[in-house]
This record gives sequence, structure tokens and C-alpha cells, in this order.
Amino acid sequence: MSVLEVKDLTKTYGTNPAVKGISFSVARNEIVGLLGPNGAGKTTTIDMILGVLEPTSGTITIEGNDVARKKSEALAVTNFAAVYAQLPGNHTVHENLNIFGLLYGVPNRERRIDEVIREFDLEPFRNTRCGVLSSGEQTRVSLAKATINSPHLLLLDEPTASLDPSTAQTIRQKIKGYAAKGIGGVLWTSHNMQEVADVCNRILFLSHGRILLEGDPRTLPHEHGKKDLEELFISIAREPLLHESL
Repeated sequence: MSVLEVKDLTKTYGTNPAVKGISFSVARNEIVGLLGPNGAGKTTTIDMILGVLEPTSGTITIEGNDVARKKSEALAVTNFAAVYAQLPGNHTVHENLNIFGLLYGVPNRERRIDEVIREFDLEPFRNTRCGVLSSGEQTRVSLAKATINSPHLLLLDEPTASLDPSTAQTIRQKIKGYAAKGIGGVLWTSHNMQEVADVCNRILFLSHGRILLEGDPRTLPHEHGKKDLEELFISIAREPLLHESL
């Protein structure tokens, strides 16, 4: 069974559809890239998966739990990280992790906090307030928080945006390592096509709320006559109707 199943998902604001009947899944051990230009519907889709937004229609199932009917059970095995969702800066690394450990009801909480602090190389900052950390250090804390409950579904919205190349590579390796453990799957949004090709097993291209293309990021561009993922992205952003007919 897939970790995440999205079926015929739609979100409409008044008469304006933001997401138009999309369906996809994320399997265990899999990193799926959710790609598309600004306004394509990526963040709206993630917000619906997280239960922040209520779909107009369609279903979202996480580990067999329908988010609409069993929200608590679904979100208990889900977590999220994004550069725009920073942790409270007046709390230390340990305090923030402890708070989220309590919220998720993490068993053996202190031991799990120690594990994620080691995993994301945060020991020197254990008692440092998050507000004074660098962007790369804050990203590592956000990912530690996002894995504190060993989620079966990890949602990452532009997790490496604004990071320097070295730090971004470190973060990518951490996420690939997490997916490889077999605990769950990852849904990843990014505008960095080189990163996507390096990290993702499969990609979904969104445009104007629809999934236009799906496939392996390493072979999909050539299947559509493009030299690389960035060229394919630009083509979809500029000429979505061309790809919708393929």
C-alpha cells in the first residue's frame, strides 16, 4: 500500500480552480518531486494533504487513513518542513524538539531528540536559540523537527531554498538517507532542477492545477525532446497546452 494516495483532488476558490482533479501516490522508500511554476498548485496541494486546507472534492489517504475522516491518525504519521515555516527563534534547539516531541506523543522522547540531534549534526547547537542560527543550521533543525516522529509521510516544500551549494548537498543526502531507511516516503517541491534530478525517484509536473507529465527525472526530458529537466520545466511553464495534449 502506498504511504500517500491522492485521488481526484480539487480546490476551488469561488469560481477560480487552484487544483483540478489531480491523482497521484507516494510509495514507501520513494521521493516524489512535485514540480511546477509559481501558482501551479503545489503549496495548495501540500496544505490540503496537511489538513490546513479543506479540499473542494477528492480524497487524501495517508497510511490508509482518510484525512477528512481520520485527520488525527493521518497526521500522526506525517510531518513537514519548509524554509518559510521556521521554528520559534526564542527557543533553543532542544526546547523546540522537545515541544514537537510532546505534540506528536513521541515515545522515549529524550532518546529520540538525541538521535535527531546527532543525525543532523546539531550537538554544538543543542542549547542555542534557533533565532541566532544560520539559515543552514535552521534548516537542519527544521528537518530534525520534521523527522522527530519518524513520519511515514515527509512533506518538504523548497527545503534547500537560499542555502549555499555545500549545505544544500548535505541536506539532500540527509533526506535521501531518511527515505532509504524504509520508514516512509517523501513528497518534495523544488525549483532547483539539478537537485530534483539528484534526489527524486519520480516527478510530477503541475501547471494551472493539473498534472501534465509524470516520470523518471533522468529520462523524462529526453522522452519529450528536451536536453534536461530545466529545459522541460521552462517548456511546460511557457507552453502547458502543448504538453497537456501529449
